[in-house]
Amino acid sequence: MTMERLIDEMDRAVRFPGVTNAWTMPIKGRIDMLATGIRTPVGIKIFGSDLAELERIGKEIEQALRGVPGTRSVFAERAVSGYYVDVAIDRAKAARYGLNIQDIQDVISSAVGGMTITQTVEGRERYGVRLRYPQELRDRPEKLAEVLIPVSQSRGGTESGGAMGGMGSGRAGPSGIAQVPLGQVATIRQVSGPMTVRTEDAFLTAWVYVDVVGRDIGGYVRDAKRMVDEMVKLPPGYTLKWSGQYEYMQRAKEKMKLVVPATLLIIFLLLYVNFKNVGEVLIVMLSLPFSLVGGVLFMALLGYNWSVATAIGFIALAGVAAETGVVMLIYLDHAWQARLADGKRGLRDLYEAIMEGAVERVRPKMMTVTAIIAGLLPILSGHGTGASVMKRIAAPMVGGMITSTILTLVVIPAIYSLWKERALIREARAAEAGREGLAPALAGAN
Repeated sequence: MTMERLIDEMDRAVRFPGVTNAWTMPIKGRIDMLATGIRTPVGIKIFGSDLAELERIGKEIEQALRGVPGTRSVFAERAVSGYYVDVAIDRAKAARYGLNIQDIQDVISSAVGGMTITQTVEGRERYGVRLRYPQELRDRPEKLAEVLIPVSQSRGGTESGGAMGGMGSGRAGPSGIAQVPLGQVATIRQVSGPMTVRTEDAFLTAWVYVDVVGRDIGGYVRDAKRMVDEMVKLPPGYTLKWSGQYEYMQRAKEKMKLVVPATLLIIFLLLYVNFKNVGEVLIVMLSLPFSLVGGVLFMALLGYNWSVATAIGFIALAGVAAETGVVMLIYLDHAWQARLADGKRGLRDLYEAIMEGAVERVRPKMMTVTAIIAGLLPILSGHGTGASVMKRIAAPMVGGMITSTILTLVVIPAIYSLWKERALIREARAAEAGREGLAPALAGAN
């Protein structure tokens, strides 16, 4: 059972009307929310000045993204889908009973929201005791209209009582204190409004959450942007921002533009310090493209998409591939230098030196590559916390080492042979030109 299969089975099993599934790890989701606010792999932030318009745009984006391949689920926030009880106090009516706004609001907050009246002590623990009306007396506007508001005798007095008597609307409580129903001094109705109000960069914002399956985030966002541009027309003053893990990828992409060239430059400088020869350094650097081919093929075989983890794997692969190329080149140089020390400078001597350095030294080179791959195989076969990230770092290195070995054993000797052959040909031509220039001088001397 893999994580992808588990998520697919849970997604098919857990289906509730009005609820959209978005699968993520708890800690990962919290980190994503702290960094960007979006807890799904891809999110869209809509900026504007009107919440109702933001909700309308979000719904259109939701419909547009449902047709993009790789969309597991998409949900646009309903920015104004909340329902509230609006109590509009009539100041004139309240004044007839000697009530002010604070009196009425205190009764509403205590009857509906609750009021802490005391504390209960249980050992070292303290708990507040809140008192409010039962649910059946406050679950509808009609019931709230029957909430009784006591009229203060010190403020209302006989004048309040006279006013109530004149209107015929006051009630006497158990203690004789006059009480007025809330519905007589306020208009109570149910209204819709925003559930939450988010702001970012001084704009109101609404979010669209997108869960992606079976595709890399960069490719998905590219297709999704094209679909949104075709199907959603933004009014003036409204903008979109693609966020979530895609935002991480964009940041990482900008950093990679600096890290990758810097890595290649460092490898080049270290090789030059070792060989003191640009030609040999370039031969070793040729191992990098061949290793990249193997890394890409192995990733495709495992079904891995491009990510920051795989980019790190390729950077590490560049250093390891250069190492295997250095081993081969050192053996070739030693074999050729041994021939030169014996005075053997012919093409046949060069071929024999290459055969000695490339063929007779296969075992140490294979041991080097095998040790690297063997050290990475446990990572590829591992399961548990962090295994998904480590596998994507190790996969490019394993695949790249296979093709890099082929290059090391086949291509580098061939390139080394061509390079040294040209050097021998240039030396032979220079020697022949020197002899031809010396011949007339010797003839004149005779």
